[in-house]
Amino acid sequence: MHNTLQEYNKVISICKALFLKKAHDYGTSWRIMRPSSITDQIFIKAQRIRTLESVSQSKVADSIPEEYIGIINYCIIAMIQLGLYEKEKINLEIDQVEKEYDSKVQITRDLMLDKNHDYGEAWRDMRISSLTDLILTKLHRVKQIEDNQGETLVSEGLEANYQDMLNYAVFALIKLGYGDNK
Repeated sequence: MHNTLQEYNKVISICKALFLKKAHDYGTSWRIMRPSSITDQIFIKAQRIRTLESVSQSKVADSIPEEYIGIINYCIIAMIQLGLYEKEKINLEIDQVEKEYDSKVQITRDLMLDKNHDYGEAWRDMRISSLTDLILTKLHRVKQIEDNQGETLVSEGLEANYQDMLNYAVFALIKLGYGDNK
């Protein structure tokens, strides 16, 4: 029997621990990035995962799970930036960043629980490569929305797409065993 919430929280705890360590080392240097640049960082990571899923040899040390962790943290950064962009200073206190991180995770986790209820956890029967492809599809949508200056006629906005990508990356990590209590 699966406990999705427990697995989800385990994955997020791994991601958050790395995020906070990097925030300690680098501060909030990512605050200088425009939202479109963050989208491109996520794209680079997702494209690398897709490449690694297709070829058997990696020439760079970061593994597929590490790239998914990067996607999760960049999605959270993107959502934080959407709320703070140009309104706040570049250097944020670690406590404020952690609070923002937790807030974005909570909203996204609640969305996941609602969708899992409606979809019956269909992601558990999906291939990890399909989750990668869904992330890449969402990235192309986000790029189009950004090119349209954030305007949509009938579609979800930027934050909803980042939330979906974050959840797909968490699902991939759960499927890779990162949600286990080891």
